[in-house]
Amino acid sequence: MLILLPPSEGKTPPDSGPSLRLSSLLAADRLTAARQAVMEELARVSAAADAAKVLGLGPRSSADAAVNLVLDAAPCAPAHELFTGVLYEAARLGGTGAPGEAEALSRDVVILSGLWGAVRATDRLPDHRLAMGVSLPGCGRLNAFWVRELAAVLGPIAEEAGLVIDARSSAYAAAWQPDRSWGGELLRIRAVRIREGRRQVVSHHAKHTRGLLAGELIALRVAGRAPSTANGVAEVGAGLDGVADAELSAPDRSGRRDLTLILA
Repeated sequence: MLILLPPSEGKTPPDSGPSLRLSSLLAADRLTAARQAVMEELARVSAAADAAKVLGLGPRSSADAAVNLVLDAAPCAPAHELFTGVLYEAARLGGTGAPGEAEALSRDVVILSGLWGAVRATDRLPDHRLAMGVSLPGCGRLNAFWVRELAAVLGPIAEEAGLVIDARSSAYAAAWQPDRSWGGELLRIRAVRIREGRRQVVSHHAKHTRGLLAGELIALRVAGRAPSTANGVAEVGAGLDGVADAELSAPDRSGRRDLTLILA
């Protein structure tokens, strides 16, 4: 089982901790050069007067670009602790302290990132501001930049896992998709409410539900009871708090399926 997550805009920067070591991140042998290229372009953009506009930061967040100028020196925390948005609050990754939890997070959870490409949930990162939909001079739009780099990294990881639970948003999903020959299952997680007979996607609730599912799957992995099929994941999803039903689509030619969780 492999769980793919997006990062979050909400972060809790650590007050102390080790500085960034690119050599410690996922697939450092393949991705370090690309990460350095993005970091260099990001530093140039973040030092410019129009940094907030280029990075898509609101006026109240324009000062946030300054954190991108000290990436090498800033203290780092595990990614699952640094990210504290709606999805991560619901997932509570690493929150139980159960034996085997850190190992499961390191092995089974990969977070896509505009800055780092893809990292383990336990990889240590500094505070930063860079979304996957941003276009940087020299790199171009980041999801297109990373799609060239991530196929050789995530393809083998997904193939070994066999079952991929995809809780990413669309911008991050565009950075990697399995090819038609991989032979496994990729389960895209959707969450909707039904109002007056119509299905509605509510971003906050969808993120919360994806987080609940990710957290429950990791808890089951630690307990030795993680599902190994899409039907098993659908059963877990149907049992989540606030979920009334779960619908599983047929797979497409690349083995991708949609799991739609219908909220109560």
